Amino acid sequence: MTTLVSPSALAAIALKLPVSRGVYYGGAWHAPRTGREVEQINPGTGESLGAVADCGAEDVDAAVVAAKAAFKGWRRVPPLERARMLREIARVLRDNAGELAMLDAADCGNPVAEMIMDATIAAAQMEFFAGLVTEMKGHSIPMGPDRLNFSVREPLGVVGRIVPFNHPFMFVAGKAAAPLAAGNTVVMKPPEQAPLSSLRLAELIDGILPPGVFNVVPGGRDAGARLASHPDIAKIALIGSAATGRAVMRAAADTLKGVLLELGGKNALVAWPDADPDAVAAGLVGGMNFTWCGQSCGSTSRAFVHADIYDAVLERVAVKIRHWKPGVPTDPATTMGAIISKVQYDRVLDYIASAKAEGARLVSGGGRPSDPALAKGLFIEPTVFAEVTPAMRIFKEEIFGPVVGVIRWTDEAAMLDQVNAVEYGLTASIWTNDLTTAHRAAAAIEAGYIWVNDTSKHFLGAPFGGYKQSGIGREECLDELLSFTQEKNININLAVSPKG
Repeated sequence: MTTLVSPSALAAIALKLPVSRGVYYGGAWHAPRTGREVEQINPGTGESLGAVADCGAEDVDAAVVAAKAAFKGWRRVPPLERARMLREIARVLRDNAGELAMLDAADCGNPVAEMIMDATIAAAQMEFFAGLVTEMKGHSIPMGPDRLNFSVREPLGVVGRIVPFNHPFMFVAGKAAAPLAAGNTVVMKPPEQAPLSSLRLAELIDGILPPGVFNVVPGGRDAGARLASHPDIAKIALIGSAATGRAVMRAAADTLKGVLLELGGKNALVAWPDADPDAVAAGLVGGMNFTWCGQSCGSTSRAFVHADIYDAVLERVAVKIRHWKPGVPTDPATTMGAIISKVQYDRVLDYIASAKAEGARLVSGGGRPSDPALAKGLFIEPTVFAEVTPAMRIFKEEIFGPVVGVIRWTDEAAMLDQVNAVEYGLTASIWTNDLTTAHRAAAAIEAGYIWVNDTSKHFLGAPFGGYKQSGIGREECLDELLSFTQEKNININLAVSPKG
């Protein structure tokens, strides 16, 4: 994928913080009704990025009122006109890619060179769903000469979406695309740890959509809980942990609103003895998403490697992992960023300590980088443990950090049982040169998104989502668009005699 900004141009981009730090709804900025603000900290430097509104239920209520009022007109906008507006937003994203990437690098800790790709992805999602607006089709059902029966698809109303910190503006922009294309209005809750790029995005696209169609409410648990329970929110969508997903479902239950949940993962990479050790090693480190410190629900954090190639793979992993070196996130040369918060930083270190205590063998990393320039940031080296067993915490629990455990296997049936033994089922990566083995494994593994001889890539149009505790519903495809519609059946009696 081609970057939108050259490395030299990226290095010249200054950090530009949003002017507005409040709540955006009804096409205008408002002070939070809670009166609360939360200071934002750069996880790479420990420096303050200023305060942002910390919204609560009253702020969500006000945003929903604006979105509900806007829905009456937005639903009547012709689909192709809605598509035109989404394409205009995509243009804005591309034109401001460097600025948004730099802002996210400072606020969430991901390397700026990687965040440039988030603009590409968000713009592509806008254009993808803009191109699908004429696919919101119903069906006709033959019932004989005297009756006409057909169905139509209509938007739901106001949609709430709660997004995480690992790709802030990409998720706020990209995840608004499907509900907007379908004719819904949206209330977006950006991540409380990294809301700045979402506020800047609202500044940049202000005026493209009618007032109240796109709304941004920064805040924490209170704002999220109110979105999930609000009686005028027709559907709530979340990208987050399984625990948060369960809380959202409980809150949504009282109003019987639909949910779309993309939740956690403890994903497996499985390598058979016929696979090339060098390719497996590259897939193992690449699939961990070390660039953003493994803070990805799709990271393949359990690597099941056959005993015949186990040692060869580990030797190559120890070399390939050197590419990922923690550095200041706003530096274009940085290949691995910072952990989002002190709470998550301490949590990851606790998992590393538990792995050592439980007998896993440390192959690489395991601590803070020694570079004194990084002393004030939340940095952890890319970490690989070998001889991991199913009894260990790092085998069973989602760490959401730069830690991968490598498991040796010889018995395929037993290994597949171990792959499926966890509560999650989001992604999996299969490595083999045998077509039969690949199909057999793909059928056996309980996960919603599987790569064969590849990992980490997403493809627009291919449904992304999980099994088990990894979520409900599918995204990045036509099904996502249709999930924000409802079907209405219309039956017409053509045999009624006219009055005369």
